[in-house]
Amino acid sequence: MFSPDSLLDLSHTEHRLIFDNVTHAWEALAKISTYLQFRLKPGIYGKLIGKPFISGAVFIGRGTVIEHGAMIKGPAWIGEGCEIRNGAYIRENVVVGNGVVLGNSCEFKNCLIFDEAQIPHFNYVGDSILGYKSHLGAGAILSNVRLDHAPVKIAAPEGVIETGLKKFGAIIGDHAEIGCNSVLSPGSIIGRDSIIYPGTSWRGVLPENSIAKTEPQTLKIIHRQQRD
Repeated sequence: MFSPDSLLDLSHTEHRLIFDNVTHAWEALAKISTYLQFRLKPGIYGKLIGKPFISGAVFIGRGTVIEHGAMIKGPAWIGEGCEIRNGAYIRENVVVGNGVVLGNSCEFKNCLIFDEAQIPHFNYVGDSILGYKSHLGAGAILSNVRLDHAPVKIAAPEGVIETGLKKFGAIIGDHAEIGCNSVLSPGSIIGRDSIIYPGTSWRGVLPENSIAKTEPQTLKIIHRQQRD
């Protein structure tokens, strides 16, 4: 149920080696650092606008645009044809596919982002995997640490699954949409083509082709007395 190919189309990342010998998709998170250590060959082949900060341990593919005010600490591998916008903060161990948008005031850390994903406004993506053409609405947060700092567990329909990870945000399947200002609790799994409605607080597993939404409270409008 949680194998990489049940959630993600591995043909839409050139980094599928990270998933070798992986049973559950989240196990790939622990392999990102080693993968970059041995395979990353730093180089900047894209276009820099102004003076973004880019460390030495960074690869940037052709056609990618890095705007002034972005910070890429690395190690990081960013593919071709991406937009890295002003205010994007890319920390350590980030792997980004082709045609990806990383937007303003977004923070990324130890994550793998498949081709054509969009994370454009005010998002936090920590210890997570985002599938092909997945999208985070403005202000959506992938929380990666439990409040009690215990290892993250998966709240699956068949029972609780231990991941053994202290930090694990979410797996977002291909084409999934996460609405504005939603918060995904640590260990969230969102299936392919599923939707989380704006403002939703989500925990657990959302099957593919599903919609999760919080029913709104009744809104009451009353007449306002005019001033004397």
